[in-house]
Amino acid sequence: MERLFEILYEDPDLLVVNKPADLVCHPTKGDIYSSLISRVRLHVGEKFSAHLVNRLDRETSGVVMVAKHPEVAKQLAKLWERRAARKVYWAIVHGHVREDRGLIDAPLGVDEQSEVAIKSCVRPDGQPAQTEFEVLLRFARAEGEFTWLRLHLLTGRKHQIRIHLQHVGHVIVGEKLYGEDERFYLDLVHGRLTPEQRLRLILPCGALHARELGFHWAHKDWKFTAEPERWFTEFLGTGETAVRSVR
Repeated sequence: MERLFEILYEDPDLLVVNKPADLVCHPTKGDIYSSLISRVRLHVGEKFSAHLVNRLDRETSGVVMVAKHPEVAKQLAKLWERRAARKVYWAIVHGHVREDRGLIDAPLGVDEQSEVAIKSCVRPDGQPAQTEFEVLLRFARAEGEFTWLRLHLLTGRKHQIRIHLQHVGHVIVGEKLYGEDERFYLDLVHGRLTPEQRLRLILPCGALHARELGFHWAHKDWKFTAEPERWFTEFLGTGETAVRSVR
């Protein structure tokens, strides 16, 4: 039997998992393992309902929380609406980010120039979006120069981190939609990504990981942390040594 996911925490109300990269959150036409929610339903069975409290893009790994009851889902949804949850990500980007820390403040809206319907972009009339960043490590490999970042979302717009990093000239390694050519994304969706394209992308998935999720609920402070997948840490060169140094 295929492993469904790594469980970070579970009780009668909540299930918190470390979503694998290259797995969609919502149901698809594939088999029962093809989406996170279908895997969750296999795990919890018919005794509980399953409601995703937060969602991640297909190629983004990390912390996803599931409510097992509709009332719990409603309560937690209100926290998200108030932006009361703290969301921290890790990313590996192309180039050396000059500033040790900073704030990317750029409004986001629909990219009307793109043939990809779901694509957004920075635009003056967009919705406010702010992302704080901090450099964890600057390093170089045969493929070029790279930076490992810690990112804190102050808002939660669609594809926010991916667009903001592209906007400041530091595309996420392995990024297909907000990288050098959006056709990489279209080819991925249609199953025709070539070996040459994969080589240019360097990593199998975009190097973005939902590292930490924290909030106050039910008279308690909650915090969940997830480790990235092996290909992410190995690309850092120092691997687990570097990861341990910033925990």
